[in-house]
Amino acid sequence: MQPSKAVENNAAQTNLLRDRESIYQPEQDGLIFPQLPAFNTLAEEREHRKQRLVAGCRAFAMHNFDYGMAGHISVRDPEHPNLYWTNPMAVHFSQVKVSNLILADHEGRVVEGHHAINRAGFVVHASVHEAHPDIVAMCHAHTPHGTAWCSTGKLIDPYNQDAACFYDNHAVVNDDGGAVTVFTSQGEGVVEAFANNRAVLHQNHGILTASRHSVDDAAFWFIAMDRCCHVQLLIEASATKPALMEESAARHSATHVGSDYLGWLHFQPVYDQIVVANADMFD
Repeated sequence: MQPSKAVENNAAQTNLLRDRESIYQPEQDGLIFPQLPAFNTLAEEREHRKQRLVAGCRAFAMHNFDYGMAGHISVRDPEHPNLYWTNPMAVHFSQVKVSNLILADHEGRVVEGHHAINRAGFVVHASVHEAHPDIVAMCHAHTPHGTAWCSTGKLIDPYNQDAACFYDNHAVVNDDGGAVTVFTSQGEGVVEAFANNRAVLHQNHGILTASRHSVDDAAFWFIAMDRCCHVQLLIEASATKPALMEESAARHSATHVGSDYLGWLHFQPVYDQIVVANADMFD
């Protein structure tokens, strides 16, 4: 009996992925390609995470995700997992640097740094970090396209492979009716949704992403989700029914171009561009 085409394809994919995390990693040795970081000390890892947090903020500035004092990125401290680093209150994304980051605990108390913490950011980020010890980083900002699509209360359709990266990996949460989250009793729906999703569309509020991999991953998928919201709005505005991907194709794309590793990989050229254009970010 001859093996089916699906079995042959699965076998071929297994061979291609042997000893590699992604099919995008080169099979040929000696080629220039981003490598996941390795650390000799927790201090090295902490500095790396802080630098990538700053890069995420600068990337948000580059994409015009700023809205006054709104928006926050957080990353868990590698040595003290009950603490997390985040951007300072009322400092523009473009002005965030390593030296003005703050370290906070799950009660919202600043334990290192000179700036105040964003109350709304603390309520959501601290709650998610505390409830999900495996979540490393989290992002939120009030973006025009993201907040517009979130007001619809609908998921992103798998209209192409970019949108398929969020297939069965994002949720709509409508708790609090868009009221600003400033009390610790709020945001429970967001906390629950991040048990098994990388992104949350908080109705009448905006996008949130979280990562169990890296702040690079969380930041890129935030940028990607905002773009998906933008494209979905364009599709809706066209009044033309789109041809959506079939479930098998959407899941295939989610597996091969929608992994946490791919989120990290996508962020590497963004990081390189930001470092060249922002000489002060590591001050």
